[in-house]
Amino acid sequence: MLERILREVGPIVVAVGIAILIRIFLLDSFRIPSSSMFPTLLIGDHLFVDKLAYGPRIPFSEVRLPARREPRVGDVVVFSAARHGHSVVPADRRPDLPREDFIKRIVAGPGDTVEVKNGVVTINGEVVPSEDTGEDFEDEMGRVLRRHREDLDDGCVHDWLDIPGSRGPERTQFTVEPGRWFVMGDNRDNSNDSRMWGTVRFEEIKGPAWRLYFSWDYNGGWLGLLNPLTYLNADVRWSRFGDRLSCR
Repeated sequence: MLERILREVGPIVVAVGIAILIRIFLLDSFRIPSSSMFPTLLIGDHLFVDKLAYGPRIPFSEVRLPARREPRVGDVVVFSAARHGHSVVPADRRPDLPREDFIKRIVAGPGDTVEVKNGVVTINGEVVPSEDTGEDFEDEMGRVLRRHREDLDDGCVHDWLDIPGSRGPERTQFTVEPGRWFVMGDNRDNSNDSRMWGTVRFEEIKGPAWRLYFSWDYNGGWLGLLNPLTYLNADVRWSRFGDRLSCR
């Protein structure tokens, strides 16, 4: 009897074990819940996080396995931060608070001096090249935002948004500490990021966003997924499947 149970259950246990190992050491998944990374990422996008890129972290420790490369300016990264009510705090500075995963773009790295003023980003005294594309973008609230195109780091070109006539959150001149990264959302006037709460420690970064594997317009909770009508009413964005998110 026991042998039969092991024979039937064994493959399931192995499959679950392999899935867990893949999630810990190779690829993790992340769902976009908000508009802070418009227009690069839309609400309802599902993506893979490349945990091998920066070196996967051994569970329950801060030890990382060998990495393929260091984080770079321009990378879109998933990281952990702490929540205190509606406020966000760097996770290492409030280890007593619960953590939540966020996704933003790296704008400046360790030792860089960064300033954000009137929508203009300056790094180490040089203005980051950016141009108005002349195109508009309508967000989930029906607001019309202006689309700009920016080259953060020698060919890592991406679009970002602002509300015409709005100054948006700013950051006075600031030098990024060793081992930390300054991150911002591409939806510059609608993103809670390093301009408000500070930098992200390398140990909290899970990895860069790699590819989209699914995308639809659903932004409800898990209970809504139990309703068959959810799948009939939500539009699947087939054209986004497989889109690469890394500049490199």
